[in-house]
This record gives sequence, structure tokens and C-alpha cells, in this order.
Amino acid sequence: MPLLTTGISHHTATLETREKIAIPRTEYADRVKEIHQLEGVEEVVVVSTCNRTEIYSIGPKESREQVRNWLQSKGQLSDAEMEEHCYVREREDAVQHLFRVAGGLESLVLGESQIVGQLKDSWQMAHDAGGVGKVLDRLFQHAFATGKKIRTKTRIGEHPVSVAYTTVMLAQHIFGDLTSKTVILVGAGEMIELCGRHLHDKGVSSLIIANRSLENATELAAQFDAHAVSLSDLPGALHKADILISSTASMEPVIHANAVKAALKLRRNQPMFLVDIAVPRDIHPDVGKLGNVYLYTIDDLQKVVNENVTKRNEAAEAATGDVTEAVEEFLRWLNSARAAVYLKNIHRHARMHSDELANKALRKIKAGKDPEKVVTQLANTLAKRILHLPSTRLREAAEQQDDELLRVANRLFEPEDD
Repeated sequence: MPLLTTGISHHTATLETREKIAIPRTEYADRVKEIHQLEGVEEVVVVSTCNRTEIYSIGPKESREQVRNWLQSKGQLSDAEMEEHCYVREREDAVQHLFRVAGGLESLVLGESQIVGQLKDSWQMAHDAGGVGKVLDRLFQHAFATGKKIRTKTRIGEHPVSVAYTTVMLAQHIFGDLTSKTVILVGAGEMIELCGRHLHDKGVSSLIIANRSLENATELAAQFDAHAVSLSDLPGALHKADILISSTASMEPVIHANAVKAALKLRRNQPMFLVDIAVPRDIHPDVGKLGNVYLYTIDDLQKVVNENVTKRNEAAEAATGDVTEAVEEFLRWLNSARAAVYLKNIHRHARMHSDELANKALRKIKAGKDPEKVVTQLANTLAKRILHLPSTRLREAAEQQDDELLRVANRLFEPEDD
């Protein structure tokens, strides 16, 4: 009953290749049912994100090729592409891989937490589609617990590694609660949009977007329930800014010291946090010389990002022991579960013979046979029947020089020392 992980990720394949085998969330249930119907596949969970598509399955070794072939057909990949990009992990390696994924240790952005929700959705949809049995259910529950432990213990996600998020976290560090602060975003590109999203998530309700194109500013402002102004109107709105983040494509500064000085006067010198993430710079360097102004440039932020990347790497290294411990715990459970299946078969085999012989013995006693002789005969016959098949297998093992099986049998029946 091997546990398998079959997949392709950002570690092994380009975005173009990953797109070929990506599975939309709306198709999870159907794909789970398809794979579950493959020969030998007993349980299955499908996980597909922008960075990975993986199939977690339970089944005999023969099912390994079945699942791999399904994935190849799904993406219409050549044998050479599958050989280069696809990986198959078994048993302990499969467990370790999932636990690392749940902890964000295999993510493109180390330590990101979004993957936990994606895994939970994958498990739930597979469960609802009938793909999850006892083993994969226990495996994913262990994965969720391991991911939570890693984040709680190492705090790996508390070190922002994107410029946009680092900007917002610095603002929060300076001002504390951001919900009552007014933020001006200058520009309307991707970086400003990301900052806007992070600020919106932090509860900022007073948001102004200034851009050379008022139309673009208005379009972006609609996403965050913000107010849009043209860049030419920025000086008149500057005094409202507790926080200002600028990222335009201008070749010259768009914010100068005189404008900020005038804004500070209107603010009665309440502090301003200014972040310039543009290259060339949007905010003239002289602004940083003004009192009550905290000015950060892209280089300042990149230093913080680099430091945080180092901290995340250190946290990931520290999490290795937790992953190993969790893997060992799950494997102990899995081995115990497998042993329970074998023991159940042994007990069923013995019970079948004991019930039959006991009924025969009772009939003989009722018929007047000597009870002592009947019981003795029952014991001898029961012993012979139960030991017949194991005895045959051991004689075959001896003839075939299967020393491993002989050692196991000896260990099973060797009496314990007093």
C-alpha cells in the first residue's frame, strides 16, 4: 500500500510547462474521480496551484505508472518532458514533501501561508468526491498541524520578502494601527496596486491615489474604495498624507522639498512616512533632510528584504527538525495501521477454524463422546490447521534460501526471556 506523490512544480518546470498540467479548482472533483478509477488507486487528493500540480495517492506499486501516465496525458507532455520535469516520491519521501509544502518550505516565496488554505481546499474537495480514505485523511491532518507548528514556532511568515509588503509593514511599525491613517499612493502601476491591496487588507480606509492619468488613477481607486486625483493636484493634497508611497515612471522627481515643507506646516509638523520605490527616484533627496519626515528609498527597502530573506532561510532550517519529527510520527501510525490489517487477517484465519472445530466438538460431546478426548482432538486439529500454511511457507523459504523470512518467523515465535 505505497503512498505516492506525483507532480511538477516551480522547482522542476517553467511556467509554460506548469500551465499545461494545471487543474482549475472547478475541475478538482472530476479529476479526483478520474484518477480514483485508475487501476490500483485506492485514495487520491489533487493539489494544483500556480507553482505546482501534485497528485497524492495510495495504491500498489502498479498504480505508480497509472497516475504518472494520467498526468502526462493531462498535459500532453512528451516522454522527454516527463523525464525532465516530473517527480515521483514514495512513502517517507512523499510524507516529508507534503509536510514541507504545508510549512511553506517548498514555496516560491519561502514561508508563504497561502498554500495551507490551498491544501485544505484540495483535501476537502477530494474528500467530498470520495477520494479520501483513512490514510490520506490522517496524512493531510498531520500536514495541517505540522504547517501550523512551523509557522508558530519559527515565525517564518513574519519577515516580509516583497518590497510592497515590506513598505506597508514599515509603515505599521512606525504608526502602529493604520486604520485611522491617510495614505497617498503616487502612480498606478503594479507596485502601487500591490501596496494598495496590502494597505486595504490592513484596514486603511482613507486612501488617495494620484497619477498623471486621472483615468488610470480612478480605475485603480475603484478596487480599494479610494479617492483619485491627478498628479498636478498632488501638492494640494499632500498635507493629508500620514503615509505616502510613490512609484511612477517619471525621469525627474515629482515630489520636492518645498511641497513637503508646506504640507508639514499645514500638518503642524505631524510626522510623515514617505517611501520612494521608483527608479529614478520620485522624491527629491532633500526631502529626507526635513524634520518629522521618514524617507525610505528602494535601496533601504531592499536591505530590509534581504535581511528578511536571510531570516526566513534560518527559520526554514530550524523547521527541518519539526518536519522530521512529524514524518516519523506519521510513519509510526501508518506502520501500526498496516500491522492492524495483517493482524486482522491472522485473527480471521484462526477464528474461522476455531469456530468450525468448536461446533464439531460440542456436537460430539452432546452425542456422548468422551469430553477429554474431544477437547484434546480439537486442540490438535486447530494447531495443525492454523500452522499448516505458515509451515508450508517456511519450508519453501528454506528450500529457496530466503533467510530474511526465516529470521522474521523465528523472531515472531521466539519465546520471550523470563
